[in-house]
Amino acid sequence: MKTTIIKIATTTLFISTVTVAQTPITDKKGVGAKEASLEIKSQSKEWKSKYKFFGFSQIGVRLGDGATADNQNGDYKFEADRIRLGWKYFSGPIAGKVFLDFVKEGKDNSGIGVPDLIKDAFISYKFNSSAIVKAGVIKTPVGMGFTIPGWNLDVIKRGFDKRLAFERGFGLMLSGRAIGGSAKVNGLEVGHERPYNGFGYDIMIAGQAGRSGAVVGANSGDDNAYMGRIMYDRGQALHLETSYGISKSAGGIDIDDSIIGNQGTEDYKVFNFGIDSHFERSNIKAEYYNVQNIRGDDDWTMATLALTGTYYFSDVIEGAVKHIIGSEGRHGVDSDVSNTYFGINYYINPKNAKMDRKARKGRNQHRIQLNYVLADGDTNSFKGVGSFFRDDTVLVQYQFKF
Repeated sequence: MKTTIIKIATTTLFISTVTVAQTPITDKKGVGAKEASLEIKSQSKEWKSKYKFFGFSQIGVRLGDGATADNQNGDYKFEADRIRLGWKYFSGPIAGKVFLDFVKEGKDNSGIGVPDLIKDAFISYKFNSSAIVKAGVIKTPVGMGFTIPGWNLDVIKRGFDKRLAFERGFGLMLSGRAIGGSAKVNGLEVGHERPYNGFGYDIMIAGQAGRSGAVVGANSGDDNAYMGRIMYDRGQALHLETSYGISKSAGGIDIDDSIIGNQGTEDYKVFNFGIDSHFERSNIKAEYYNVQNIRGDDDWTMATLALTGTYYFSDVIEGAVKHIIGSEGRHGVDSDVSNTYFGINYYINPKNAKMDRKARKGRNQHRIQLNYVLADGDTNSFKGVGSFFRDDTVLVQYQFKF
């Protein structure tokens, strides 16, 4: 598997490099320049296709009391959040995407049917912008923040989002965007990657959500998950969405109980609501989760709220604050924790001077993030699912993206 991946990536990179297209752009000072785009275009009179090779890496360090786990002695910890390579394919109504995370190489713990190395691997067919069918390993349509790409986060860590969401699933999805409005739709959309106008939806059936932190004991084919999302967009100013999902037998299936028709664990259920609004130099987000039957336990629930605000002070400096609250109820014991991120994002040699949400994709190519995380609440007793710091922590990360 590893050798095949390396061969594919090497071959793609070589072909892309020797056939690189030189595309004129204009920098923030209005000076004409050339930028290499790793795209390959094939076409004849009747047939066209395009391939795009892309990737990014995030290398960082944690400092302070919350830098390492309780059983570690280091004062700091170096880490790679993501090291990813991928490629996209387009030909008429057909599109496809493969995305690999080499931080996950060698791991296969989720039970969805493919190694954890594979983040995305799906094909799509676009009948029109209101009806797009996708099949394969796809980001599930549960949770607003989780569908924001990892290279586009306001602060370094996601918080509770990823592990409470269904993460990625192996299944079939029907999607639509810009219903009653207008927007560019390429068939690979899994969230609100760009500003739309109008309504949108995603409906997905898949195997168990084994990559969720709230589902354990998943095995491909044991049971299923069902989920859906509806959204409304009004350009940059407003994005609203709500989603709901069920992953069956969230604590795994007991073979003996299954024989007599009782699988023995409850279904994990998730409700999510999110809002994202952009106003000139500022952006605000709010997201709420309410989940039940974590890991199949009918007496384990959580609710979380994340509030985020950012502001561009200059063409290269952005400030960010994110406050995350988690409340847990488990076997008669209630506990609460919070993490508050205070961050500075420094954009090195940004592609443009635009501040809108869509332009962020180009600005994030070279970025340094500095976060101070303030931990509060029942940090020693909280057992809830999700990533949070039990002590105050300093995070630093450098991102390179192409």
